[in-house]
Amino acid sequence: MAKDSIPYSSLSATVNDMPDNEDASLVKDGDLTIQSPFLKFNRWLWWLLVGINICFLIVGQSAAVLLGRFYYDQGGNSKWMATLVQTAAFPILYIPYFFLPSSPEPSTSTTSPSILTLGLIYFALGALIAGDNMLYSVGLLYLSASTYSLICATQLAFNAVFSYFINFQKFTTLILNSVVVLSFSAALIAVDDDSEGPSGVSKRKFIIGFICTIGASALYALLLSLMQLSFQKVLKKETFAVVLEVQIYTSLVASCVSVVGLFASGEWKSLHGEMKGFAKGELSYIMTLVWTAVAWQVCSVGVVGLIFVVSSLFSNVISTVSLAVTPIASVIVFHDKMSGVKIIAMLLALWGFASYFYQNYLDDCKARRSEQDDKETHNISLY
Repeated sequence: MAKDSIPYSSLSATVNDMPDNEDASLVKDGDLTIQSPFLKFNRWLWWLLVGINICFLIVGQSAAVLLGRFYYDQGGNSKWMATLVQTAAFPILYIPYFFLPSSPEPSTSTTSPSILTLGLIYFALGALIAGDNMLYSVGLLYLSASTYSLICATQLAFNAVFSYFINFQKFTTLILNSVVVLSFSAALIAVDDDSEGPSGVSKRKFIIGFICTIGASALYALLLSLMQLSFQKVLKKETFAVVLEVQIYTSLVASCVSVVGLFASGEWKSLHGEMKGFAKGELSYIMTLVWTAVAWQVCSVGVVGLIFVVSSLFSNVISTVSLAVTPIASVIVFHDKMSGVKIIAMLLALWGFASYFYQNYLDDCKARRSEQDDKETHNISLY
């Protein structure tokens, strides 16, 4: 399952309106300098929120991928069940949602979006999420966990393109470098003769898994940009509760679509036999599905949280950090083959991530210098 900072054009605010004791960062949305809704907090608290969401994303995504691979390795074979568990645990999000305090400023807009508008947005995003999850499930079925994770790095390149057209994210030399490097990383996996799926999966199925994972990465990147656009143009709320609302309702739609697919495909008929034949036993089968579902929700909260607190580009950048965790963990847990080509591909993926991260650092430094200059200009004008 984010980029330079929260891009709410409606939240544009001048530095002169900021209290002098607030050490907050400004962010750039195209040519517009805007202020994050979390600037109302101290700087350390903002970084704490960012850090918590980063941990949620990395730990949740890594654990979910490994558990998903474990499900297939031990006898699971239902692609729709693997799709369903990626969103089915959304009810647990009601626990933190009900404990979150309400905001005295629920929206940055004088008019709230209508229920119909929200319903259409949640339905569209939820349906896309279900389709994306299905593609990921097919990819993981035919690919090893390490190969799957490395191919998923291409989502960063796709996100750069979608962010350019949808979120008006500017291309820089570093971003272009990252796109090219990540494309080479995926290409290396595709042409590697030693690349194969688990348990001797045929080359044809490997190619199907590769294409599905590439398609899922592209769709995922599109989802992030559309979600960022929804926050910017429609939701416009300044509470973290809206993050959970988006996750809950889109997951509800995605889960319903997955259930329909499970029954329409007839895979539900084989679930009982699948559980009986699970290599580690029936209890292990149930717990694998349960914890996979929980891990995906933890990951999703981190993804949406970073989109809200920072931006969709930054969220996607952090997603690639798991590329340094999942392939290594899969070698230890599942004894995946780590060929020289895979190692080079992983290094290229990390290079692509580093380029994006450094660009984000440069943007942050530029925004802070702009903030300081505006403060000095304002102070001089007072005398």
